[in-house]
Amino acid sequence: MPVDATTAVLEAVGAPAPVSLEPLTGGTYNTVTRVTFGDGGQWVVKVPPAHSAGLSYEQHLLVNEVTFYDAAAEAGATIPRVVHSELDPGAPTGAYIVMTARPGRPWSAIGDGLTPDETRSLRAEFGGIVGRLHRVTGPGFGYPGGALGPLSATWREAFTAMTDAVLRDAEGYGARLPLPVDRIREVLAGASDVLDEVTRPALVHFDLWQGNLLVTGEPGARRVGGIIDGERMFWGDPVADLVSTSLFGDPEADLDFLAGYAGATGSPVVFTPSLRRRLGLYRGYLYLIMLTETVPRGYGSEEVAGTWEAVAPRLVAALEEL
Repeated sequence: MPVDATTAVLEAVGAPAPVSLEPLTGGTYNTVTRVTFGDGGQWVVKVPPAHSAGLSYEQHLLVNEVTFYDAAAEAGATIPRVVHSELDPGAPTGAYIVMTARPGRPWSAIGDGLTPDETRSLRAEFGGIVGRLHRVTGPGFGYPGGALGPLSATWREAFTAMTDAVLRDAEGYGARLPLPVDRIREVLAGASDVLDEVTRPALVHFDLWQGNLLVTGEPGARRVGGIIDGERMFWGDPVADLVSTSLFGDPEADLDFLAGYAGATGSPVVFTPSLRRRLGLYRGYLYLIMLTETVPRGYGSEEVAGTWEAVAPRLVAALEEL
């Protein structure tokens, strides 16, 4: 089925016959295939699932992704370029994106093979890329795909809609959460005043864990080859990206990343009490997504247990800090 869907897309865009089709694993939502042509050129074809089961914000994710890549090109970042796209699920091929392939392997696959010097250099380069992305300003706050409605005029309004949606999803799917939904909603609302400090809708990837960072080059000459999977993006607070750039870690301790980021933006990230409070809100949102999505994605018992063990205590801690 994935190969058939990819072949249909290639035929629809008039591509030459490929030499090979290589399924790319590591994602948990879309079907992604690397296509290699006879001249050595490569594309990546992404096709969303035919079903509509998922979280509320996951509708029209390809719109988000195309928006991210187009906006990131403005920043001159190391990002795939969209070659073709069809965003209408009712099209004969269904929705899809065809993009250029970026070089390298996921950082998560080679992390143990990096020297300390390589890691520091890559973290600084990564910080600079994210800083350039965050300089891009959007037309409003929220998800451009419109899954939760049109873009909002304020970040507090947009983020409240985002958290309300995932809490409704948790209730609807009967997802296991470490605290009652009403209590979680109350805590998030009680801290939402700090969101009013955010007045510019920046380009936020919100999925910058090491599986979405490609590293290229031989040992001793490593570089960031690309940032991929921009489908979770939104226009909002750039601070939100620090939740995944140091996933389950402390972004304040990521000094090389922060140095690269400051070099790109022209100003350092200052971890004031209110900024830390915003980080707590974004951690809460991410952890709610991670716990709730285990149901519609049909995780097995071991994966559900592993997610609960890793995420539930961190959600409780984030809420307690708020």
